[in-house]
Amino acid sequence: MRFGYWLPVFGGWLRNVDDERMEASWSYARRLAQRSEQIGFDLTLVAELNLNDIKGMDAPSLDAWSTAAALAAVTERLEIMVAVRPTFHLPSLLAKQAANIDRISGGRLSLNVVSSWWATEARKYGVQFDEHDDRYARTSEWLDVVDGMWKQPRFSYQGKYYSVDDAILEPKPVQRPRPTLYAGGESPAAKALISAKCDAWLTHGDEPATIARKVADLRSRREALGLPPMSFGAAGYVVVRSTEEEARREVRRITDVQQSARGYANYQDWIGNTQLEQRVSLEDYSVSNRGLKSGLVGTPEQVAERVLEFERAGLDLLLLQFSPQHEEMERFAEEVIPLVRGAGGGQSLQAVA
Repeated sequence: MRFGYWLPVFGGWLRNVDDERMEASWSYARRLAQRSEQIGFDLTLVAELNLNDIKGMDAPSLDAWSTAAALAAVTERLEIMVAVRPTFHLPSLLAKQAANIDRISGGRLSLNVVSSWWATEARKYGVQFDEHDDRYARTSEWLDVVDGMWKQPRFSYQGKYYSVDDAILEPKPVQRPRPTLYAGGESPAAKALISAKCDAWLTHGDEPATIARKVADLRSRREALGLPPMSFGAAGYVVVRSTEEEARREVRRITDVQQSARGYANYQDWIGNTQLEQRVSLEDYSVSNRGLKSGLVGTPEQVAERVLEFERAGLDLLLLQFSPQHEEMERFAEEVIPLVRGAGGGQSLQAVA
């Protein structure tokens, strides 16, 4: 299992807690990233939104791509997965930008391709917002252009949404044949696109049994296309405490839902513009990306066992959220990661005791 985490570009993950003691600032992001690779984390995901959907639209949020470039220059080992929304970036220019950051990092950049969901943000920034399946049609062309620009000496393309004429991109990315392309989505259009044109699939938090079914579905789609195996990742919010009751007490605190919270309207916008496979509860609203559904709550042993369940379900990456991020990541690295590494091969802790 690889351990990744969401960079707190929005100042936290809890919609019911105003101050999580992790400001949306470059100084905090740099300190967190540098420390994370020292204590055993493999990857950071830099989300891309121009407005803050967690703390409210008027709250600070960091720009994803300039932050990713800066992180590339001040880290040594960490994979930097940066989110990109095709509607906000021309593919030819993004391919150039990403290739340069990949070189700055020495080959540590990856992309999380997100087909947008926030209609309000797009309208405020003057960006085209397509209907759901049209967004995936656009993303399909976008991926073709980025892939072609990275791989071919000269590249031309004519599509419905994008066209390039004899374009040249030099220098190419360090990674061959290309930086890893991650993407998430649960609709039929999303799954068809991701299985055909991406390298890895990401999903929101869920129970291991549900994750296992999703992984099997994507694997079968991939095999039917005759393409190499994909990798799989999922989000999760972590609460590690000395006792199970302490952990549950923390969950009760952060899920004290207030429908008047500043992020609630943004959350409703997301629900209205996605096609999720299951109904989302107000408890899910409290923590972003359905993080609590992963069940990474309890003692170090309980959380480690849950991680191993995800490994047996087919995941090879967990994208974790913590609050406050720095302190709780230190706890996770000290108390949980050694238990998971010590088990090895996805075995249960009881099996290796």
